[in-house]
Amino acid sequence: MPTREQVLRLLESGLDYGAAAERLGVSPGQAYLIATGLPADGGDSVTVSQARRPGVSRDSTQEMSHARSAAPNARETVHRWLRQRARSDGQMRRAARRGTAQDEA
Repeated sequence: MPTREQVLRLLESGLDYGAAAERLGVSPGQAYLIATGLPADGGDSVTVSQARRPGVSRDSTQEMSHARSAAPNARETVHRWLRQRARSDGQMRRAARRGTAQDEA
């Protein structure tokens, strides 16, 4: 687990939370929490004294609280499964025959 000092040192070197977190092997929201003691989800009110802590962002931090996800459809087995699902869906078959991707009402 990175320390507060490690996160703050990377921020002081010019990195943003995303880059610092990547270098430390944690999420940006976790790096923010480590550095500031405040959650990145924006759910808490920040007091004047908390706002003065090193590393506290003046901008919204909400985006940092969402973990990045990997693309689950990268494997051929997933592509085969998706094709099978589309073939077994009547509405999708009709849309493919018409050459349109619009929903049927």
